Amino acid sequence: MENIEEEKHQAVEAKKKQQRESRKLHEILHEKFQRYSTQSNKKEQKENAVFILKDKCMNHRNTNNLYDDEKLPATFVWKKKLEKDGLSNISPGYLRTIMAQRVEQNKTEMKKLKKQRLEREFQNEIREKEKEFLQRIKEAEYFFKWKKQEELFHSNQIYLRSKLRIAHGRAKPIDLFVHYITDDDDDLAVGMHEPSTYLNGLTNHDLENLLADIRIYIEIEQQQNVETKLHKYDVQYWQDITTITSDELSNLRKLSAKLNNDQNIHIRRECIDSIIFQDVTETFKNKTLQQLKQLERCIRSKIGNEKDIDISYWESILSQLKIHMARTRLRDQYQLKLARKFQKIKEEQNISTTSKMNDNDFQSNEDLENKCLNEYKQGCYSPKLVNIHDFDISKYCILEADDWKKLEQQRQSIIKSDFVKSNIHDIFDELIRKIGSLTDDDLIVNEIISTDIQPLWSDKYKPCKPRFLNKVHTGYVWNSYNKKRYDTDNPPPKIIQGYKFNIFYPNLIDKNQQPSYSLTICENNRNFSILKFHAGPPYEDIAFKIVNEEWDKSCKHEFQSRFQNGILRLWFKFRQNKYRR
Repeated sequence: MENIEEEKHQAVEAKKKQQRESRKLHEILHEKFQRYSTQSNKKEQKENAVFILKDKCMNHRNTNNLYDDEKLPATFVWKKKLEKDGLSNISPGYLRTIMAQRVEQNKTEMKKLKKQRLEREFQNEIREKEKEFLQRIKEAEYFFKWKKQEELFHSNQIYLRSKLRIAHGRAKPIDLFVHYITDDDDDLAVGMHEPSTYLNGLTNHDLENLLADIRIYIEIEQQQNVETKLHKYDVQYWQDITTITSDELSNLRKLSAKLNNDQNIHIRRECIDSIIFQDVTETFKNKTLQQLKQLERCIRSKIGNEKDIDISYWESILSQLKIHMARTRLRDQYQLKLARKFQKIKEEQNISTTSKMNDNDFQSNEDLENKCLNEYKQGCYSPKLVNIHDFDISKYCILEADDWKKLEQQRQSIIKSDFVKSNIHDIFDELIRKIGSLTDDDLIVNEIISTDIQPLWSDKYKPCKPRFLNKVHTGYVWNSYNKKRYDTDNPPPKIIQGYKFNIFYPNLIDKNQQPSYSLTICENNRNFSILKFHAGPPYEDIAFKIVNEEWDKSCKHEFQSRFQNGILRLWFKFRQNKYRR
């Protein structure tokens, strides 16, 4: 029974505690302050009751004298203090009255101090909450700005990667579409193609990736347009690109289904026969944008008003019409952009133009075709009759003596020139094609150190410097030191690992004397050396500054030093000393 009653009591106490906690959560500041004041009043009343009880019960007698004080029952009187205050001659009753008043004053003052302390704590709590609220607002603003900067950084990185791919010749279709719509006219050759031509030769996978990239760029453009109202966002352009890309993807899927004899690939019923589809395509092909819009209105009104028609057929016609409208809109925009760029080139070259092409002066294909037909009907394409007196014969006829004189001048100019291009230049171009493009580990050497050498051979051959095609081979050294401190994402600095020198001597006077080279260490800096090539007349000596390292002359490391077909090849790599225990 006692256990049951104790459990009931604990349950009641827990319920009361839960109710108090719920009231604390839902109370406002005024109620909270009132609750604090009532609790403090109850605490003071309890302390006063204990003090009064102690005062009443504290009846010290000599029988219970714990301190062995002879004057324990008597009241302590501070005589020096009373003499100083001038109260030494007053009666004991008046003195007790004064002491009681002073005690009451101290009590009231203590109550005031407690109240002020509670108010101060309450104000401090309110102030701290306001500071926390303002701090949260500042942090939210800072996070919002940081998020916008992060999104802007990523969008700029996307555009930068697109420009880099275009500059390095590995552009994707989405890069060409973005470059086409931007106002960047630094590279005029990139945007001189119609946008629909960028889809030629793409596979199903490429078109699906292109649609995903288009959606990403549309989100970026929309976000920048919302943040900065000055940002230009061509909604119609991206809609047209999406339309023609989806059409190309559907056509490729149909073609692949036909090749694979897959009949289940067609989810919806084809409402247009192939012959009818060709007729519809031919009908839409020679129409202008305004005519296509008028056809769209007619088809929509036909679908909405008439009842006894094949709606699926007309909806298919309408979808094909939208594709042709998108292609026509892109073609007209391309012609306008082409005209603007042509006008800009003419203005940069200071070519006077009789008429400036503006947006209002732009003529569509139909207008140009009508103009050509009218001019053909009027006979403008037939040759005009020229009067014999208006024809200047001296501009088109040359005398024989003048012709011989001009030919003799051309011969003398060739003789006085430095040299006549021989077959060795073709060999030089062929060697460049064989060597191929430079890799990331190759650089072209173009630093030539001139040498003061006076030619001693005959003045019949003018001295000249030989042509050369050199490369510097660089790379990483993955020794134990670099392996501990670097990785593939953060590679060590590149070092020079070798050179390839190709010097051309096609017109040597003495064919039996082969060119030679010599190596001299620099006096100022012994980390470098001068590689000097010497050949006979009419070629001067040529020298290059290279790194002073030991050469690895083994065939395994591509060492070559030979003179063949008028070309001196000197290929070598530096020896890599490896630590071995």
